[in-house]
Amino acid sequence: MNLGEFLKYTKKADEIIIKALAETHFSIPEANTLISHVLSAQHIWAKRILGEKPDYAVWEVFKFEDFEEVFRMNMSLLEDILATRALTEEVSYQNSAGNFNNTIEEILLHVCNHSTYHRGQLAKMLKQAGYVPPVTDYIMLKRQGML
Repeated sequence: MNLGEFLKYTKKADEIIIKALAETHFSIPEANTLISHVLSAQHIWAKRILGEKPDYAVWEVFKFEDFEEVFRMNMSLLEDILATRALTEEVSYQNSAGNFNNTIEEILLHVCNHSTYHRGQLAKMLKQAGYVPPVTDYIMLKRQGML
């Protein structure tokens, strides 16, 4: 799988998990906090690549009415970066742990993997709250023609 496919998968799987949370009427506060974190992290990484100041903090908690808009904006930024920037380009950034340099490829891989990690946690939260978690496994989405 190439990075473009991984980003496409991330977009579809995140869309599915946000829809599942909406079907609960966003009734699981911890899940709302966690999906907010996923969205804010995607935003922060995209802005770092672009050399811009992020609009959100890493644990920003969004109103559930804004999840879809923030998600769409993030995916647009990340898809544009993938289409227009060299994956080998180095990005310098600073966070609370210090100053770092990573390639765009490394950052995008991290963004996708980070989303996957937290989708697993969200699925567990849904199950513990009595809901059937959605299928977001790559191979299942591929088999269903969603990718």
